[in-house]
Amino acid sequence: MTALVPFLVISFGLAWGILALYLFLPEPMMALFGQLSGQHPLFFVAVYAPAIAALITVGFIAGAAGLRRFLSRLLLWRTSPGWFLFLLFGVPLIYYASAAAQGLALSPPTPFATVSALLAALFFMAIKGPVEEIGWRGLALPLLQRRFAPFWAGLILGIVWGLWHLPAFLLSGTPQSEWSFAPFFLGAVAISIIVTPMFNQSGGSILLPALFHFQLINPIWPDAQPYDTVLFVAAAAVVVWIHRQALFNRPTAVTEVIPSHPGQGGTDRQPDQDPKGCRG
Repeated sequence: MTALVPFLVISFGLAWGILALYLFLPEPMMALFGQLSGQHPLFFVAVYAPAIAALITVGFIAGAAGLRRFLSRLLLWRTSPGWFLFLLFGVPLIYYASAAAQGLALSPPTPFATVSALLAALFFMAIKGPVEEIGWRGLALPLLQRRFAPFWAGLILGIVWGLWHLPAFLLSGTPQSEWSFAPFFLGAVAISIIVTPMFNQSGGSILLPALFHFQLINPIWPDAQPYDTVLFVAAAAVVVWIHRQALFNRPTAVTEVIPSHPGQGGTDRQPDQDPKGCRG
């Protein structure tokens, strides 16, 4: 799993480095680059850090050809109908049920006054958070599943994923600055566990976790914090029960980072004998 080390170093170093500069040197940074916000180019660089780290790591190990095969996993979309139902209806149901628990069920479904404003928000959400999945589920999860059963791999990755967001909660101007970190962290761990069997059933798709990520930040859904965390934890418990055999057994886990053939995912039963699997 040595490939995991440079991935984490770059992911944390780039994201935390940018945010730390704004945290400890606010005046010079604002003088040079302006006030940090959710739409600032440097904030996008910080958000893209896991994807950048994955591309650098895979490119260094496997070259351009391996990188193309790695990115072919963005085209994997097949999974069980249940996961599509969860993506399309389950996630919004969690948000609306959480809003209802706060007495917000009758509030407008979107705070945007115009269609163009809504479309702009959807566009920025689509090109922001979901890109992270190139790193988290694209590289980190398969490498972790080489050593741990999927449940534990998803749990570990959820902890890492949640902690990676921490500096954004300390800076004004970022979307996370208005949230509480503890519920977010617990939700990140629950979501990471939920997405793990989806990832494995799809043969290692990066696309489906990215779509899930987009649904999580879709501006159409009501803001239901922290009640949504409770329901995501409950959903994670249900997912673990339904997929308990696969989650606690390694043979069905996807461990291949670079598919042997473009557009095909699957397990890597003998990772130590597969130099093209981005051996870690």
